[in-house]
Amino acid sequence: MKRKTLNTGVLAIALFLLTLSASSQVLNEETFKIGRTFGLIDAFYVDTANMSMLAEKAIIEILKNLDPHSTYISAKDVKEMNEPLNGNFEGIGVQFNLLRDSIIIIEPIAGGPSEKVGLRTGDRILTINEEKVTGIAITTAGVRSRLMGAKGTKVNITVFRRGENELLDFTIIRDKIPINSLDASYMLDKETGYIKLNKFAATTEKEFSNAVDVLKTSNMKNLVLDLRGNGGGYMLAATAVAENFFSDQKLLVYLSGRKTPRQDYKSSGFGSLASSRVVVLTDEGSASASEILSGALQDWDRGVILGRRTFGKGLVQNGFSLNDGSMIRLTIARYYTPSGRSIQSPYKDGYDKYVENFYKRFTDGEMMTADSTHFPDSLKSKTLINKRIVYGGGGIMPDVFVAADTSYNSSYFNRLYAKNVLTSFTLDYYDKNRVLLDSQYKSFEEFHKKFQFTPDEIKAFIAKGEAEGVKYNEDQFNISRDEILLVLKGLIATNIWQLNEYYQIINENDKVIEKALNIISDKKSYNTILGYQ
Repeated sequence: MKRKTLNTGVLAIALFLLTLSASSQVLNEETFKIGRTFGLIDAFYVDTANMSMLAEKAIIEILKNLDPHSTYISAKDVKEMNEPLNGNFEGIGVQFNLLRDSIIIIEPIAGGPSEKVGLRTGDRILTINEEKVTGIAITTAGVRSRLMGAKGTKVNITVFRRGENELLDFTIIRDKIPINSLDASYMLDKETGYIKLNKFAATTEKEFSNAVDVLKTSNMKNLVLDLRGNGGGYMLAATAVAENFFSDQKLLVYLSGRKTPRQDYKSSGFGSLASSRVVVLTDEGSASASEILSGALQDWDRGVILGRRTFGKGLVQNGFSLNDGSMIRLTIARYYTPSGRSIQSPYKDGYDKYVENFYKRFTDGEMMTADSTHFPDSLKSKTLINKRIVYGGGGIMPDVFVAADTSYNSSYFNRLYAKNVLTSFTLDYYDKNRVLLDSQYKSFEEFHKKFQFTPDEIKAFIAKGEAEGVKYNEDQFNISRDEILLVLKGLIATNIWQLNEYYQIINENDKVIEKALNIISDKKSYNTILGYQ
Protein backbone atom coordinates (compact mmCIF):
# COMPACT_ATOMS: atom_id res chain seq x y z
CA MET A 1 0.00 0.00 0.00
CA LYS A 2 1.36 3.39 -0.92
CA ARG A 3 2.07 5.62 2.05
CA LYS A 4 0.57 9.09 2.00
CA THR A 5 3.09 11.87 2.45
CA LEU A 6 1.11 13.49 5.25
CA ASN A 7 -1.71 11.58 6.94
CA THR A 8 -4.65 12.89 8.94
CA GLY A 9 -2.93 12.67 12.32
CA VAL A 10 0.10 14.66 11.23
CA LEU A 11 -2.09 17.19 9.47
CA ALA A 12 -4.21 17.65 12.60
CA ILE A 13 -1.25 18.48 14.81
CA ALA A 14 0.32 20.62 12.11
CA LEU A 15 -2.83 22.72 11.87
CA PHE A 16 -2.97 22.89 15.67
CA LEU A 17 0.56 24.27 15.77
CA LEU A 18 -0.20 26.68 12.97
CA THR A 19 -3.19 27.97 14.94
CA LEU A 20 -1.11 28.54 18.06
CA SER A 21 1.47 30.55 16.13
CA ALA A 22 -0.93 32.39 13.84
CA SER A 23 -0.77 35.63 15.81
CA SER A 24 2.91 36.11 15.07
CA GLN A 25 2.73 34.63 11.55
CA VAL A 26 6.09 32.99 12.29
CA LEU A 27 6.60 29.31 13.09
CA ASN A 28 9.20 29.18 15.86
CA GLU A 29 11.85 26.54 16.37
CA GLU A 30 9.79 24.50 18.86
CA THR A 31 6.86 24.32 16.47
CA PHE A 32 9.06 23.04 13.66
CA LYS A 33 10.65 20.53 16.05
CA ILE A 34 7.31 18.91 16.88
CA GLY A 35 6.14 18.91 13.29
CA ARG A 36 9.42 17.40 12.07
CA THR A 37 9.23 14.67 14.73
CA PHE A 38 5.83 13.58 13.43
CA GLY A 39 7.05 13.77 9.87
CA LEU A 40 10.05 11.55 10.64
CA ILE A 41 7.89 8.98 12.43
CA ASP A 42 5.47 8.90 9.53
CA ALA A 43 8.25 8.57 6.96
CA PHE A 44 10.86 6.32 8.58
CA TYR A 45 9.60 4.53 11.72
CA VAL A 46 10.24 0.77 11.63
CA ASP A 47 6.59 -0.21 12.15
CA THR A 48 3.34 1.30 10.97
CA ALA A 49 2.45 3.99 13.49
CA ASN A 50 -1.06 5.15 14.30
CA MET A 51 -0.37 8.79 13.58
CA SER A 52 -3.90 9.95 14.44
CA MET A 53 -3.62 8.41 17.91
CA LEU A 54 -0.14 9.88 18.42
CA ALA A 55 -1.34 13.31 17.34
CA GLU A 56 -4.29 13.21 19.74
CA LYS A 57 -2.10 12.11 22.65
CA ALA A 58 0.44 14.82 21.89
CA ILE A 59 -2.22 17.53 21.76
CA ILE A 60 -3.83 16.31 24.98
CA GLU A 61 -0.51 16.36 26.84
CA ILE A 62 0.41 19.78 25.49
CA LEU A 63 -2.89 21.26 26.62
CA LYS A 64 -2.81 19.50 29.99
CA ASN A 65 0.47 21.26 30.71
CA LEU A 66 -1.09 24.65 30.08
CA ASP A 67 -4.07 24.69 32.46
CA PRO A 68 -6.87 22.37 33.65
CA HIS A 69 -9.50 23.65 31.24
CA SER A 70 -7.71 23.76 27.88
CA THR A 71 -8.85 20.52 26.27
CA TYR A 72 -8.83 18.53 23.05
CA ILE A 73 -12.19 17.21 21.86
CA SER A 74 -12.33 14.48 19.24
CA ALA A 75 -14.58 14.85 16.22
CA LYS A 76 -16.91 12.24 17.69
CA ASP A 77 -17.24 14.17 20.96
CA VAL A 78 -17.67 17.68 19.52
CA LYS A 79 -21.40 17.22 18.93
CA GLU A 80 -21.89 15.59 22.34
CA MET A 81 -20.07 18.46 24.05
CA ASN A 82 -22.63 20.99 22.87
CA GLU A 83 -25.75 18.88 23.38
CA PRO A 84 -26.32 19.69 27.09
CA LEU A 85 -26.51 23.39 26.22
CA ASN A 86 -28.24 23.19 22.85
CA GLY A 87 -30.28 19.98 22.54
CA ASN A 88 -31.18 16.51 23.76
CA PHE A 89 -28.85 13.57 24.18
CA GLU A 90 -29.37 10.08 25.52
CA GLY A 91 -27.35 8.44 28.26
CA ILE A 92 -27.13 8.17 32.06
CA GLY A 93 -26.73 11.90 32.71
CA VAL A 94 -23.47 12.56 34.56
CA GLN A 95 -20.57 14.96 34.37
CA PHE A 96 -17.31 13.18 35.13
CA ASN A 97 -13.56 13.68 35.26
CA LEU A 98 -10.55 11.37 35.01
CA LEU A 99 -7.96 11.31 37.80
CA ARG A 100 -5.15 8.76 37.82
CA ASP A 101 -7.14 6.38 35.66
CA SER A 102 -10.30 6.65 37.79
CA ILE A 103 -13.67 7.92 36.60
CA ILE A 104 -14.96 10.40 39.18
CA ILE A 105 -18.50 11.76 39.15
CA ILE A 106 -18.39 15.56 39.14
CA GLU A 107 -22.14 16.02 39.06
CA PRO A 108 -25.22 13.94 38.28
CA ILE A 109 -27.30 16.02 35.86
CA ALA A 110 -30.44 17.26 37.56
CA GLY A 111 -33.45 15.18 36.65
CA GLY A 112 -31.36 12.62 34.79
CA PRO A 113 -31.22 8.84 35.31
CA SER A 114 -28.07 8.91 37.46
CA GLU A 115 -29.47 11.44 39.90
CA LYS A 116 -32.65 9.38 40.20
CA VAL A 117 -30.77 6.24 41.28
CA GLY A 118 -28.59 8.16 43.75
CA LEU A 119 -25.17 8.66 42.13
CA ARG A 120 -23.29 11.40 43.96
CA THR A 121 -20.49 13.86 43.47
CA GLY A 122 -17.21 12.12 44.30
CA ASP A 123 -18.35 8.57 43.43
CA ARG A 124 -15.66 6.63 41.53
CA ILE A 125 -16.84 4.27 38.79
CA LEU A 126 -14.96 0.95 38.94
CA THR A 127 -16.88 -1.19 36.44
CA ILE A 128 -19.31 -0.58 33.59
CA ASN A 129 -21.38 -3.58 32.56
CA GLU A 130 -18.96 -5.81 34.51
CA GLU A 131 -15.97 -4.44 32.56
CA LYS A 132 -13.19 -3.07 34.76
CA VAL A 133 -12.62 0.58 33.81
CA THR A 134 -9.81 1.46 36.25
CA GLY A 135 -6.18 0.94 35.37
CA ILE A 136 -6.87 0.53 31.65
CA ALA A 137 -5.89 4.05 30.54
CA ILE A 138 -9.50 4.81 29.65
CA THR A 139 -10.17 8.04 27.78
CA THR A 140 -13.05 10.50 28.00
CA ALA A 141 -14.32 9.12 24.70
CA GLY A 142 -14.08 5.61 26.13
CA VAL A 143 -16.20 6.56 29.12
CA ARG A 144 -18.81 8.25 26.96
CA SER A 145 -19.05 5.31 24.56
CA ARG A 146 -19.76 2.99 27.50
CA LEU A 147 -22.24 5.23 29.33
CA MET A 148 -24.17 6.81 26.48
CA GLY A 149 -26.71 4.80 24.51
CA ALA A 150 -30.25 4.57 23.31
CA LYS A 151 -33.13 5.53 25.58
CA GLY A 152 -34.52 2.56 27.50
CA THR A 153 -31.32 0.51 27.47
CA LYS A 154 -29.62 -0.46 30.74
CA VAL A 155 -26.12 0.06 32.02
CA ASN A 156 -24.78 -1.54 35.22
CA ILE A 157 -22.01 0.20 37.13
CA THR A 158 -20.11 -0.41 40.35
CA VAL A 159 -18.85 2.58 42.31
CA PHE A 160 -16.64 3.26 45.29
CA ARG A 161 -18.05 5.84 47.68
CA ARG A 162 -15.96 7.28 50.46
CA GLY A 163 -17.39 6.29 53.87
CA GLU A 164 -19.05 3.13 52.57
CA ASN A 165 -17.66 -0.26 53.67
CA GLU A 166 -18.86 -2.00 50.51
CA LEU A 167 -18.90 -1.18 46.83
CA LEU A 168 -22.23 0.07 45.48
CA ASP A 169 -23.96 -1.43 42.44
CA PHE A 170 -26.28 0.66 40.29
CA THR A 171 -28.56 -0.28 37.43
CA ILE A 172 -29.34 2.79 35.36
CA ILE A 173 -31.84 3.00 32.54
CA ARG A 174 -30.63 5.42 29.88
CA ASP A 175 -32.98 8.21 28.94
CA LYS A 176 -33.13 11.55 27.22
CA ILE A 177 -31.20 13.96 29.39
CA PRO A 178 -33.24 17.05 30.28
CA ILE A 179 -32.04 20.20 28.54
CA ASN A 180 -34.07 22.76 30.48
CA SER A 181 -31.83 24.88 32.64
CA LEU A 182 -34.59 25.73 35.14
CA ASP A 183 -35.50 22.89 37.49
CA ALA A 184 -37.99 24.62 39.74
CA SER A 185 -39.73 27.91 40.47
CA TYR A 186 -42.32 28.44 43.18
CA MET A 187 -43.16 30.57 46.21
CA LEU A 188 -41.43 29.74 49.50
CA ASP A 189 -43.76 32.04 51.42
CA LYS A 190 -46.13 34.90 50.67
CA GLU A 191 -43.37 37.25 49.44
CA THR A 192 -40.34 35.06 48.61
CA GLY A 193 -39.87 33.19 45.37
CA TYR A 194 -37.48 30.34 44.67
CA ILE A 195 -35.76 29.54 41.36
CA LYS A 196 -33.32 26.70 40.80
CA LEU A 197 -31.04 26.76 37.72
CA ASN A 198 -28.97 23.70 36.84
CA LYS A 199 -26.91 25.33 34.04
CA PHE A 200 -26.59 28.51 32.00
CA ALA A 201 -27.73 27.59 28.50
CA ALA A 202 -29.12 29.26 25.40
CA THR A 203 -32.63 29.14 26.89
CA THR A 204 -31.77 30.27 30.44
CA GLU A 205 -32.57 33.97 30.06
CA LYS A 206 -36.04 33.23 28.68
CA GLU A 207 -36.74 30.48 31.23
CA PHE A 208 -35.67 32.75 34.09
CA SER A 209 -37.68 35.75 32.87
CA ASN A 210 -40.80 33.64 32.37
CA ALA A 211 -40.45 32.20 35.87
CA VAL A 212 -40.03 35.68 37.39
CA ASP A 213 -43.13 36.92 35.58
CA VAL A 214 -45.19 34.02 36.92
CA LEU A 215 -43.87 34.42 40.46
CA LYS A 216 -44.67 38.13 40.42
CA THR A 217 -48.29 37.27 39.78
CA SER A 218 -48.11 35.48 43.15
CA ASN A 219 -46.85 38.67 44.85
CA MET A 220 -43.15 37.78 44.81
CA LYS A 221 -41.04 40.61 46.22
CA ASN A 222 -37.79 38.78 47.04
CA LEU A 223 -35.95 35.82 45.50
CA VAL A 224 -33.87 32.84 46.60
CA LEU A 225 -31.78 31.81 43.58
CA ASP A 226 -30.41 28.27 43.88
CA LEU A 227 -27.14 27.70 41.97
CA ARG A 228 -25.99 24.66 43.94
CA GLY A 229 -24.55 22.06 41.60
CA ASN A 230 -24.77 24.49 38.67
CA GLY A 231 -21.56 23.84 36.73
CA GLY A 232 -21.90 26.91 34.52
CA GLY A 233 -22.36 27.21 30.77
CA TYR A 234 -22.68 30.34 28.68
CA MET A 235 -21.22 33.47 30.25
CA LEU A 236 -23.74 35.71 28.49
CA ALA A 237 -26.59 33.67 29.97
CA ALA A 238 -25.17 34.39 33.45
CA THR A 239 -24.84 38.13 32.80
CA ALA A 240 -28.36 38.19 31.34
CA VAL A 241 -29.70 36.78 34.61
CA ALA A 242 -27.48 39.11 36.68
CA GLU A 243 -28.87 42.14 34.83
CA ASN A 244 -32.23 41.57 36.48
CA PHE A 245 -30.88 42.71 39.85
CA PHE A 246 -29.53 46.16 38.88
CA SER A 247 -31.38 49.42 38.23
CA ASP A 248 -28.37 51.12 36.65
CA GLN A 249 -25.40 50.20 34.49
CA LYS A 250 -22.94 48.17 36.53
CA LEU A 251 -19.90 46.18 35.50
CA LEU A 252 -20.81 42.49 35.88
CA VAL A 253 -17.64 40.77 34.69
CA TYR A 254 -14.63 41.48 32.50
CA LEU A 255 -12.27 39.31 30.49
CA SER A 256 -8.60 39.85 29.84
CA GLY A 257 -5.76 37.76 28.40
CA ARG A 258 -2.33 38.07 26.82
CA LYS A 259 -3.84 38.24 23.33
CA THR A 260 -7.39 39.11 24.39
CA PRO A 261 -8.00 42.82 25.06
CA ARG A 262 -10.11 43.62 28.09
CA GLN A 263 -13.82 43.19 27.44
CA ASP A 264 -16.36 44.60 29.89
CA TYR A 265 -19.90 43.27 30.31
CA LYS A 266 -22.35 45.62 32.01
CA SER A 267 -25.96 45.56 33.10
CA SER A 268 -28.48 47.44 30.99
CA GLY A 269 -29.99 49.30 33.93
CA PHE A 270 -33.53 47.98 33.56
CA GLY A 271 -33.53 45.10 36.02
CA SER A 272 -36.96 43.70 36.81
CA LEU A 273 -35.73 42.62 40.28
CA ALA A 274 -33.70 45.72 41.06
CA SER A 275 -35.60 46.45 44.27
CA SER A 276 -35.81 42.83 45.45
CA ARG A 277 -33.74 41.24 48.16
CA VAL A 278 -31.87 38.23 46.79
CA VAL A 279 -30.06 35.30 48.39
CA VAL A 280 -27.92 33.11 46.11
CA LEU A 281 -27.29 29.50 47.18
CA THR A 282 -23.90 28.03 46.21
CA ASP A 283 -21.79 24.97 46.88
CA GLU A 284 -18.68 23.21 45.60
CA GLY A 285 -20.54 22.28 42.40
CA SER A 286 -21.29 25.92 41.50
CA ALA A 287 -18.76 26.85 38.81
CA SER A 288 -17.87 29.20 35.98
CA ALA A 289 -21.01 31.12 34.95
CA SER A 290 -22.50 30.51 38.41
CA GLU A 291 -19.45 32.20 39.89
CA ILE A 292 -19.75 35.13 37.48
CA LEU A 293 -23.29 35.81 38.68
CA SER A 294 -22.45 35.23 42.36
CA GLY A 295 -19.31 37.37 42.16
CA ALA A 296 -21.14 40.26 40.52
CA LEU A 297 -23.86 40.34 43.20
CA GLN A 298 -21.32 39.95 46.01
CA ASP A 299 -18.95 42.63 44.72
CA TRP A 300 -21.75 45.20 44.42
CA ASP A 301 -23.17 44.23 47.85
CA ARG A 302 -26.33 43.45 45.94
CA GLY A 303 -27.20 40.03 47.35
CA VAL A 304 -26.24 37.55 50.07
CA ILE A 305 -24.25 34.51 48.95
CA LEU A 306 -25.13 31.56 51.19
CA GLY A 307 -23.90 27.98 51.39
CA ARG A 308 -20.39 26.72 50.65
CA ARG A 309 -17.37 27.80 48.60
CA THR A 310 -17.82 27.53 44.84
CA PHE A 311 -15.62 25.43 42.53
CA GLY A 312 -13.18 28.10 41.37
CA LYS A 313 -13.18 28.20 37.54
CA GLY A 314 -12.18 31.58 36.19
CA LEU A 315 -10.64 30.69 32.84
CA VAL A 316 -12.27 31.51 29.50
CA GLN A 317 -12.02 29.04 26.62
CA ASN A 318 -12.47 29.57 22.90
CA GLY A 319 -13.07 26.73 20.45
CA PHE A 320 -10.71 26.22 17.49
CA SER A 321 -11.78 23.63 14.92
CA LEU A 322 -9.27 21.25 13.32
CA ASN A 323 -9.42 19.74 9.87
CA ASP A 324 -10.91 16.39 10.90
CA GLY A 325 -13.85 17.89 12.80
CA SER A 326 -12.10 17.75 16.17
CA MET A 327 -11.69 20.84 18.29
CA ILE A 328 -9.37 22.49 20.76
CA ARG A 329 -10.88 24.50 23.57
CA LEU A 330 -8.01 26.79 24.43
CA THR A 331 -7.93 29.13 27.41
CA ILE A 332 -7.60 32.62 25.97
CA ALA A 333 -8.40 34.83 28.96
CA ARG A 334 -9.33 35.02 32.62
CA TYR A 335 -12.56 36.49 33.78
CA TYR A 336 -12.63 38.87 36.73
CA THR A 337 -15.40 39.95 39.07
CA PRO A 338 -16.22 43.68 39.17
CA SER A 339 -13.76 44.29 42.05
CA GLY A 340 -10.97 42.68 40.01
CA ARG A 341 -10.97 39.23 41.62
CA SER A 342 -9.88 36.19 39.68
CA ILE A 343 -11.58 33.26 41.36
CA GLN A 344 -9.67 30.55 39.46
CA SER A 345 -8.27 27.91 41.80
CA PRO A 346 -4.46 27.50 41.61
CA TYR A 347 -3.16 25.01 39.05
CA LYS A 348 0.59 25.64 39.06
CA ASP A 349 1.28 22.11 40.40
CA GLY A 350 -0.35 20.43 37.42
CA TYR A 351 -3.66 18.95 36.36
CA ASP A 352 -3.76 15.93 38.70
CA LYS A 353 -2.98 18.05 41.77
CA TYR A 354 -5.63 20.56 40.70
CA VAL A 355 -8.33 17.87 40.60
CA GLU A 356 -7.02 16.25 43.79
CA ASN A 357 -7.21 19.56 45.67
CA PHE A 358 -10.88 19.86 44.79
CA TYR A 359 -11.69 16.44 46.24
CA LYS A 360 -9.79 17.26 49.41
CA ARG A 361 -12.70 19.52 50.26
CA PHE A 362 -14.67 16.37 51.08
CA THR A 363 -12.05 15.07 53.52
CA ASP A 364 -10.45 18.15 55.13
CA GLY A 365 -13.55 19.40 56.96
CA GLU A 366 -14.54 22.14 54.53
CA MET A 367 -18.02 20.68 54.08
CA MET A 368 -18.66 21.10 57.80
CA THR A 369 -16.96 24.36 58.82
CA ALA A 370 -15.93 27.59 57.10
CA ASP A 371 -12.81 27.76 59.28
CA SER A 372 -11.27 24.92 57.26
CA THR A 373 -10.74 27.26 54.29
CA HIS A 374 -7.84 29.71 54.44
CA PHE A 375 -6.78 32.31 51.88
CA PRO A 376 -3.56 34.37 52.01
CA ASP A 377 -3.86 38.12 52.47
CA SER A 378 -2.57 38.57 48.91
CA LEU A 379 -5.95 37.34 47.65
CA LYS A 380 -7.92 39.76 49.83
CA SER A 381 -10.23 42.23 48.11
CA LYS A 382 -13.10 44.55 49.08
CA THR A 383 -16.64 44.90 47.83
CA LEU A 384 -17.34 48.03 45.84
CA ILE A 385 -20.06 49.67 47.94
CA ASN A 386 -19.55 48.72 51.59
CA LYS A 387 -15.89 47.59 51.43
CA ARG A 388 -16.52 44.17 52.94
CA ILE A 389 -13.59 41.74 52.82
CA VAL A 390 -13.87 39.09 50.08
CA TYR A 391 -11.30 36.77 48.52
CA GLY A 392 -10.24 35.63 45.07
CA GLY A 393 -8.11 32.73 43.91
CA GLY A 394 -10.22 29.70 44.74
CA GLY A 395 -13.94 30.19 44.23
CA ILE A 396 -16.51 32.53 45.76
CA MET A 397 -16.62 32.30 49.54
CA PRO A 398 -20.21 32.67 50.78
CA ASP A 399 -21.20 35.57 53.01
CA VAL A 400 -22.98 33.05 55.23
CA PHE A 401 -21.68 29.48 55.53
CA VAL A 402 -24.04 26.51 55.93
CA ALA A 403 -22.53 23.07 56.52
CA ALA A 404 -23.48 20.00 54.51
CA ASP A 405 -26.40 18.21 56.15
CA THR A 406 -25.49 14.61 57.03
CA SER A 407 -28.09 14.12 59.75
CA TYR A 408 -30.19 11.70 57.67
CA ASN A 409 -27.31 9.82 56.06
CA SER A 410 -26.97 6.05 56.54
CA SER A 411 -25.51 3.11 54.66
CA TYR A 412 -29.00 1.62 54.40
CA PHE A 413 -30.32 4.76 52.69
CA ASN A 414 -27.32 4.84 50.33
CA ARG A 415 -27.81 1.23 49.29
CA LEU A 416 -31.51 1.81 48.64
CA TYR A 417 -30.49 4.63 46.31
CA ALA A 418 -27.75 2.55 44.71
CA LYS A 419 -30.12 -0.31 43.95
CA ASN A 420 -32.67 2.08 42.46
CA VAL A 421 -35.22 0.92 45.05
CA LEU A 422 -36.75 4.36 45.63
CA THR A 423 -37.41 5.04 41.96
CA SER A 424 -38.61 1.52 41.11
CA PHE A 425 -40.92 1.44 44.16
CA THR A 426 -42.53 4.77 43.29
CA LEU A 427 -42.97 3.77 39.65
CA ASP A 428 -44.73 0.57 40.73
CA TYR A 429 -46.72 2.45 43.35
CA TYR A 430 -47.93 5.07 40.89
CA ASP A 431 -48.78 2.45 38.27
CA LYS A 432 -50.90 0.48 40.77
CA ASN A 433 -52.53 3.53 42.37
CA ARG A 434 -52.82 5.90 39.41
CA VAL A 435 -56.61 6.03 39.38
CA LEU A 436 -56.87 6.40 43.15
CA LEU A 437 -54.24 9.17 43.26
CA ASP A 438 -55.90 11.07 40.42
CA SER A 439 -59.28 10.91 42.07
CA GLN A 440 -58.07 11.62 45.60
CA TYR A 441 -55.78 14.58 44.85
CA LYS A 442 -57.18 17.14 42.43
CA SER A 443 -54.20 19.47 42.80
CA PHE A 444 -50.56 19.35 43.82
CA GLU A 445 -51.31 21.55 46.82
CA GLU A 446 -53.79 18.97 48.07
CA PHE A 447 -51.33 16.14 47.50
CA HIS A 448 -48.52 18.07 49.18
CA LYS A 449 -50.62 18.74 52.26
CA LYS A 450 -52.37 15.40 52.73
CA PHE A 451 -50.43 12.55 51.15
CA GLN A 452 -48.77 10.08 53.53
CA PHE A 453 -47.64 6.48 53.19
CA THR A 454 -49.52 3.95 55.28
CA PRO A 455 -47.62 1.56 57.59
CA ASP A 456 -48.35 -1.27 55.14
CA GLU A 457 -46.91 0.76 52.25
CA ILE A 458 -43.75 1.45 54.26
CA LYS A 459 -43.47 -2.29 54.93
CA ALA A 460 -43.91 -2.92 51.20
CA PHE A 461 -41.08 -0.50 50.48
CA ILE A 462 -38.80 -2.25 52.98
CA ALA A 463 -39.72 -5.58 51.39
CA LYS A 464 -38.89 -4.15 47.96
CA GLY A 465 -35.45 -3.28 49.29
CA GLU A 466 -34.97 -6.78 50.67
CA ALA A 467 -35.97 -8.26 47.31
CA GLU A 468 -33.31 -6.10 45.66
CA GLY A 469 -30.63 -7.28 48.09
CA VAL A 470 -30.77 -4.38 50.58
CA LYS A 471 -31.02 -5.94 54.02
CA TYR A 472 -33.28 -4.03 56.38
CA ASN A 473 -31.56 -2.27 59.26
CA GLU A 474 -34.04 -0.74 61.70
CA ASP A 475 -31.59 1.64 63.38
CA GLN A 476 -30.35 3.02 60.08
CA PHE A 477 -33.87 3.20 58.69
CA ASN A 478 -34.92 5.31 61.66
CA ILE A 479 -31.99 7.68 61.04
CA SER A 480 -33.05 8.17 57.41
CA ARG A 481 -36.79 7.59 57.75
CA ASP A 482 -38.02 11.16 57.29
CA GLU A 483 -35.75 11.78 54.30
CA ILE A 484 -36.64 8.45 52.67
CA LEU A 485 -40.36 9.15 52.93
CA LEU A 486 -39.86 12.72 51.70
CA VAL A 487 -37.93 11.56 48.63
CA LEU A 488 -40.50 8.84 47.91
CA LYS A 489 -43.28 11.39 48.11
CA GLY A 490 -41.32 13.73 45.83
CA LEU A 491 -40.77 10.98 43.27
CA ILE A 492 -44.47 10.16 43.20
CA ALA A 493 -45.20 13.86 42.70
CA THR A 494 -42.78 13.84 39.74
CA ASN A 495 -44.71 10.96 38.18
CA ILE A 496 -47.95 12.89 38.53
CA TRP A 497 -46.62 16.38 37.77
CA GLN A 498 -43.06 17.52 36.99
CA LEU A 499 -39.61 18.07 38.50
CA ASN A 500 -40.78 21.41 39.88
CA GLU A 501 -43.15 19.62 42.28
CA TYR A 502 -40.41 17.18 43.29
CA TYR A 503 -38.27 20.08 44.53
CA GLN A 504 -41.17 21.70 46.34
CA ILE A 505 -41.41 18.54 48.44
CA ILE A 506 -37.77 17.64 49.07
CA ASN A 507 -36.79 21.24 49.77
CA GLU A 508 -38.94 21.09 52.92
CA ASN A 509 -36.03 19.39 54.67
CA ASP A 510 -33.33 21.67 53.22
CA LYS A 511 -31.48 23.58 55.94
CA VAL A 512 -29.82 25.90 53.41
CA ILE A 513 -33.18 27.06 52.08
CA GLU A 514 -34.47 27.40 55.65
CA LYS A 515 -31.51 29.66 56.47
CA ALA A 516 -32.00 31.68 53.27
CA LEU A 517 -35.65 32.26 54.07
CA ASN A 518 -34.81 33.43 57.59
CA ILE A 519 -32.28 35.95 56.22
CA ILE A 520 -34.32 37.27 53.32
CA SER A 521 -37.43 37.69 55.48
CA ASP A 522 -35.56 39.86 57.99
CA LYS A 523 -34.58 43.10 56.25
CA LYS A 524 -32.35 44.20 59.12
CA SER A 525 -30.41 40.93 59.20
CA TYR A 526 -30.13 40.92 55.41
CA ASN A 527 -28.75 44.47 55.31
CA THR A 528 -26.34 43.82 58.19
CA ILE A 529 -24.77 40.89 56.32
CA LEU A 530 -24.23 43.12 53.28
CA GLY A 531 -22.72 45.91 55.37
CA TYR A 532 -25.59 48.38 55.21
CA GLN A 533 -26.38 50.31 58.39
